[in-house]
Amino acid sequence: QVQLVESGGRLVQAGGSLRLSCAASGRTLSSYAMGWFRQAPGKEREFVAAITRRDDTTTYADSVKGRFTISRDNAKNTVYLQMNSLKAEDTAVYYCAAKLVAWVSGRRYYTDVNEYEDWGQGTQVTVSS
Repeated sequence: QVQLVESGGRLVQAGGSLRLSCAASGRTLSSYAMGWFRQAPGKEREFVAAITRRDDTTTYADSVKGRFTISRDNAKNTVYLQMNSLKAEDTAVYYCAAKLVAWVSGRRYYTDVNEYEDWGQGTQVTVSS
């Protein structure tokens, strides 16, 4: 099991930028596919972005495509979510998630919340309009 801690969330004006970090401990993230999800009040947790274990291929929800970028630094055991051109509808608690993946499946990314085994506690992002 890997422990995940998100940070970087805060109040920001519409049009601004934030970078969220997800620091891992307990195991190396190089064995994991990673994802970011978010949950707004009264809504279900939804997929935001994902990155593969082996070749850093990424995928995004349509609502954030072109504005958000997921990346990973295995040397720092950290995953990032760069968020630009923020909108009020991006307001949510953002969660980092990890899925242990065998080497042979290392080029797959995962977008379903039920596919991930380990989760962080979340970080609040609030975008004021």
